[in-house]
Amino acid sequence: MLKDRYLASYIVEDLKDKMVFVGGPRQVGKTTLCRSLIADHFRNHAYFNWDNRSDRKAITASSWPGDAELLIFDELHKYRQWKGLIKGEYDKMKDRYKFLVTGSARLDLYRRGGDSLQGRYHYYRLHPFSLPEIEGISYNSSVRNELPINKGFHQDALEALDTFGGFPEPFIKQNKRQLRRWHNEKIERMFREDILDVQAIRDVGNMKLLSDILQLRAGSLLSLNSIREDLEVSFRSVSSWMDILEAFYYCFRLYPYSTKKIRSLKKEPKLFLWDWSEVEDEAARFENIIASHLLKYVHFITDYDGYKTELHYLRDVDKREVDFLVTIDGKPWFAVEAKINDASLSPHLTYFREKLAIPFVYQVVKKTGIDRLEKQARIISAGKFLSGLI
Repeated sequence: MLKDRYLASYIVEDLKDKMVFVGGPRQVGKTTLCRSLIADHFRNHAYFNWDNRSDRKAITASSWPGDAELLIFDELHKYRQWKGLIKGEYDKMKDRYKFLVTGSARLDLYRRGGDSLQGRYHYYRLHPFSLPEIEGISYNSSVRNELPINKGFHQDALEALDTFGGFPEPFIKQNKRQLRRWHNEKIERMFREDILDVQAIRDVGNMKLLSDILQLRAGSLLSLNSIREDLEVSFRSVSSWMDILEAFYYCFRLYPYSTKKIRSLKKEPKLFLWDWSEVEDEAARFENIIASHLLKYVHFITDYDGYKTELHYLRDVDKREVDFLVTIDGKPWFAVEAKINDASLSPHLTYFREKLAIPFVYQVVKKTGIDRLEKQARIISAGKFLSGLI
């Protein structure tokens, strides 16, 4: 399959002057990424997993092999004093070792004790496979310009991603029975081995029910009050559980773009899952695929290029809505409307393009063979559009 993940060369580059932290969902390929770095760039290394008893002893004793070039720490955020430990070791040993820290929770958010690590590390978010990655399309920087869209339509790759998602194991196997089993095991392990190791959850049963509810609400506005009523728990509990599920890369929320130029509704976010193959409804799953590809693109531009890039949706008080807006430094860059089969230009896309002076707008259709310009909007098949991302 893929020899290297899309972040490999950038991590090697950044390890030359700082630590590198890599966060991402369970089973997204962090260990495989580490192995590819070791095989191609480092002769000697040491790998430590906080879940392993002997590794925990070595970590707390600061016992590192003398001949290693690279020290890899996996799931280190589960150790309450991890920040202080890694800061002390890096400050003392940075001229001797490279430091790579990976974890299934947001390492930039879980700050548990010790001094700040600010200025000592670069942080990357590793995403599932995307269409450009599985098709071997190299990233081509296009910040503030039109997307560098490939000539092909890539429909086979799109359909495989639609069915099996982008997580390496189910995508590579492409077996629906194994996909269902993988879903069940992934959820159980996320709660049993990840969340409960870091967070004290009193009502795990209802939190699992929340994750079931979220599968049905992907692509929709998320009302925590409505969920609170369904689960018969407090608003505070639901809000806290949502933050935890987001921190462990189960889901993400997109918020409406706010500006004086439109009377925007400052209300609920839209919800999406990191693993869109859990979403049963075809239209919601397709919107989730587009959202996930855009988020991967936005995260990479932020993490590597350093631009303040964000992903929003557009909605005003008159209920005009566009699915996605990518901004740089708070200014619109391009907007995207996702449709299953409707290739007739959305009037809302035209309205917001003119109102907000959005440089580029795309109507992305799941159906293949479409690519045309209409009223300064590009109506384009999803496989072709996604090829311009990363």
